[in-house]
Amino acid sequence: MIRYALRCTQDHRFESWFGSSADFDRLLSAGLVSCAVCGSPEVQKDLMAPSLAGAGAEAPDPAPTLSAPLSPAEQAMAELRRRIEARSENVGRDFAAEARRIHDGSSPDRPIIGEAKPSEARALIEDGIPVAPLPWSSRKSN
Repeated sequence: MIRYALRCTQDHRFESWFGSSADFDRLLSAGLVSCAVCGSPEVQKDLMAPSLAGAGAEAPDPAPTLSAPLSPAEQAMAELRRRIEARSENVGRDFAAEARRIHDGSSPDRPIIGEAKPSEARALIEDGIPVAPLPWSSRKSN
């Protein structure tokens, strides 16, 4: 595991863990790394001090357990996710088409979540169909 200090174009600074440097590069180029504060996909590595263990130095902290939120913000985000997922129907990759059907009245009006390509989401917004990105991915990473 490797921890990077990251910064978006709005100068929000945050940290994130990746399996390797190559994993970070692959996720960044695929548009799957975004600002933890504003959601901007324009993220880059920020300056950071290396963590070195020298003679008499304490061993670095182990990688955090990623199965449970640590900070109050992470706990609030986990609760928000739980509430949204409990109250919404997950339509998966059919999100854009189902959002259009709901908008034109051919499907019942209800809260839905799912996946849309950036071009599909942009087209929905341009057509006046209200959608919003969620600050998490439904994709399983392991």
